[in-house]
Amino acid sequence: MVQRKETKWELMGWIFTVAVGTLLHFTYDWSGGNAVVAAFSAVNESTWEHMKLLAVPWIVWSAVEIVALRNADAPTPAARAVGLLAALTAVPVLFYTYTGVVGRHFLWADIAVFLLAAAAGTAVSRYLLKVGRPAGVLWQIAGGLVLLGVGGLFLWWTYDPPLLPLFQEAVAA
Repeated sequence: MVQRKETKWELMGWIFTVAVGTLLHFTYDWSGGNAVVAAFSAVNESTWEHMKLLAVPWIVWSAVEIVALRNADAPTPAARAVGLLAALTAVPVLFYTYTGVVGRHFLWADIAVFLLAAAAGTAVSRYLLKVGRPAGVLWQIAGGLVLLGVGGLFLWWTYDPPLLPLFQEAVAA
């Protein structure tokens, strides 16, 4: 059962993800296009790069939370990994659904998609912590590997993106 401590860490994680993700939207431009900064910042206006704005702070916070809750008997790595996958799924689903319906994108709606996706991922992670699942050492190792793997894909595909629509910049309306 989730304790107040885990709930507090999850809420702080959502705040961290939203705040840092918002800043990362601008850091690449602020750096003058620095290749190192590109690894964790949005380098263009593609949906993938906006997903990176959620993934990078989520993964960083997950590492902090895993260390902080290591003695809490909570399935933190697996819960955070599943939450990340839920959040990353929510971004393109919400974005392409609303832009498909209205025919264009709006800044306020893009921001809402980011906030809602982060909230959905946090809710999933918090729920899994609450029910204590998935439990077991192998699940926690798998969760840690998912977090590292997702981070690795964002790093790799920043510099060598696949030729898919998800990686192409959104067309200005």
